[in-house]
Amino acid sequence: MASDLYCICRKPYDYMQFMIQCDACDDWFHGGCVGIEEYQGNDIERYHCPRCAPRYGPLTWKRQENFHRHDYSDNKAECKAVQAGTAVFIKQLKTKQFASSEGILLKCRGKDLTLDYFAKKGFRKPIFVEAKDGLGLVVPKTSFSVTDVQQFVGPNFELDIIDVARQGDVKMKMSDWTAYFMTKRRQKTLNVISLEFSRTSLSKLVHGPKIVREIDWVNRFWPEHGADDSPAHPKPYVQKYCLMGVKDSYTDFHVDFGGSSVWYHVLWVSFVYKSRD
Repeated sequence: MASDLYCICRKPYDYMQFMIQCDACDDWFHGGCVGIEEYQGNDIERYHCPRCAPRYGPLTWKRQENFHRHDYSDNKAECKAVQAGTAVFIKQLKTKQFASSEGILLKCRGKDLTLDYFAKKGFRKPIFVEAKDGLGLVVPKTSFSVTDVQQFVGPNFELDIIDVARQGDVKMKMSDWTAYFMTKRRQKTLNVISLEFSRTSLSKLVHGPKIVREIDWVNRFWPEHGADDSPAHPKPYVQKYCLMGVKDSYTDFHVDFGGSSVWYHVLWVSFVYKSRD
């Protein structure tokens, strides 16, 4: 298969690139060559390539038959349960009444969150830091935007995107995500939760809380110097993530790998973009 040529570019098959098959001629095409994004692939009923479209017509999209299943073209979904992430699920989640966080969520000031604090009180409940003074946290100013993220990581940086309605992963370039985020009308709800930027220039603008850096296993067992020189024990890059979501973004409830501890800092919530949805 690798020796065959595909697409209008007549290049070999590349498993690293999203490709779509024409339902008329059965040839395969790179999404980037024919203007089809990977996240659109699941919604296409029939695709006709540029050569076949004049004869068979343009592509056709799957018809919306339901709003409570990941496959929303399923016309036999009436008796099937609501699935996480779908429009019906999001609506129900937003109106759901949750128990009070009192007794579950601990509160403290940044300067009080130390190794001695954990030694005395342990770490078995989520902690809400009401004032970050003394926490040692360094983040960009609140004016920092999605376009600034693109400037630091690069427009061709590949993102893992969650299609919220389907709760599935797709690939997207940073520049395409920025365009999606800034658009006035979005046909799909997409979410970014896995942009790890430790190896980009954005890393120098973010330093986690001092206590996190002190107890973090990556910092303790993979020192800064010489860590990347050991092929047997390469340094894992799992410390700095940039999350970017739009209205109705949702990720299913889960426990992070290895039961690891996670810290979050909300840089901003944009009411400007919210009004455009």
